[in-house]
Amino acid sequence: AYERTCRYLAKKSNSVVVSVGYRLAPEHPFPTQFEDCLTATIHFMRTAQDYGVDPSRIIICGDSSGGTLTAAVAQALVNRRDLPKLRAQILIYPFLQCVDFNLPSYQQNEGVPILLKKRTLALGLKYLNKDLSVMEAIFKGSHIPEDLQLKYQKWVNPDYIPHEFKTRGYKPIAINPFSEELYTLFKLVFDPVFSPLLAEDSVIAQLPETFILTCEFDVLRDDGLLYKKRLEDHGIKVTWCHLQEGFHGIVFLALCS
Repeated sequence: AYERTCRYLAKKSNSVVVSVGYRLAPEHPFPTQFEDCLTATIHFMRTAQDYGVDPSRIIICGDSSGGTLTAAVAQALVNRRDLPKLRAQILIYPFLQCVDFNLPSYQQNEGVPILLKKRTLALGLKYLNKDLSVMEAIFKGSHIPEDLQLKYQKWVNPDYIPHEFKTRGYKPIAINPFSEELYTLFKLVFDPVFSPLLAEDSVIAQLPETFILTCEFDVLRDDGLLYKKRLEDHGIKVTWCHLQEGFHGIVFLALCS
């Protein structure tokens, strides 16, 4: 599906583009997809010159769940001394956290195609091969222990979303009582490989220059805004593009039309 997109990017940017055909869930469960992307990236970094590529100019890129994988791979490489440093990462409307599904963008865009609020979590649960019957409890935050709530508030917090992104409506939602059973079943969602926004500061501080694209009519808009803030708080240079009339999937649809 992405071949035309990759050809377009290669031609327009005069770059070598490598597309990773990672294995898919549910046949290949999490974190197979991350491991495939990391393996492919490391291999290419070690053999870049065979493809006429300067190893110091490698950029990794992904959109939507590919943006999640891109962010996770970039984080996994920060302490690798045996590889060249990434030149940059490009995150196109990425999914970055499974803590708060009631951020302003989730409330405003819950029924906006193509990524409905319920579809977002349903896809995430299918990725983990988990039962979808718990969706409502997760939407209400019952999967998060109090100590983790306090920790993650530093990074995932509607207070950090600029006021102009709340003008279309936002209402704080009370978190439901914690469920130990739910946490035990779903604690994988707090792994930074699944939720890169939850990586420790020591990792975030070493990330490469970053481009983030967000869309106004996208439930994932605020994930991008919060990651932008975290990166900038650690002195990482961020180029941010916001499509005021954009919606989730617009880049793929535009380049394939």
